[in-house]
Amino acid sequence: MSQLSEPPKAFKSFIETFPNLGESWKLSQEAGKEGPLDEKTSRLAKLAVAIGAMREGAVHSSVRKALALGITEEEILQVVALAAGTLGFPSAVAVFCWVKDITDS
Repeated sequence: MSQLSEPPKAFKSFIETFPNLGESWKLSQEAGKEGPLDEKTSRLAKLAVAIGAMREGAVHSSVRKALALGITEEEILQVVALAAGTLGFPSAVAVFCWVKDITDS
């Protein structure tokens, strides 16, 4: 597993502490894959949801997973730009910074 797709230590520790929640998480992830969207579209949609919810950790995770899937930084940044009109400028800049936390590391 590459470093980009490797879950953070905090996530691993949480799942070890709460294995039933970890299993529930895995089942919800599998259920979300059912449907007509391809993997790339699904990953970009999940990134958009994380951005809209203003969840820094979820944005970090989504960006790591997107890059591991071969999605380009330019594609990721387009999702940020698309969200800017809804989020507003200060929130869009915050999200841009969260994306750059991963892409510039």
